[in-house]
Amino acid sequence: MLLILWEFRVKPGRVEDFEALYREDGAWTELFRESPGFVSTTLWRDVRDANRFLVADRWTSEESFEGFQRAHAARYQALDERCRRLTERETELGRFDSAD
Repeated sequence: MLLILWEFRVKPGRVEDFEALYREDGAWTELFRESPGFVSTTLWRDVRDANRFLVADRWTSEESFEGFQRAHAARYQALDERCRRLTERETELGRFDSAD
């Protein structure tokens, strides 16, 4: 199991738009669901900073995620660009595999 953690700093006034794209029924999850290797996306909001979020994407493997990115590169990039307009910063915090 692969867990990819992302940190986002959302622009003031754009939180609702950001949440709409990243929540369980959002555009990212809809796109990811086209891959059999996709497991889930969870959106977390910082309790002390309403403009800071973590996104946790779960995939069956790193290969399944990277294969998905290649197969859907144009749509992935278009959605990523749409999200960039809502954020001040996006950071991939890491890719983690289960230690079990």
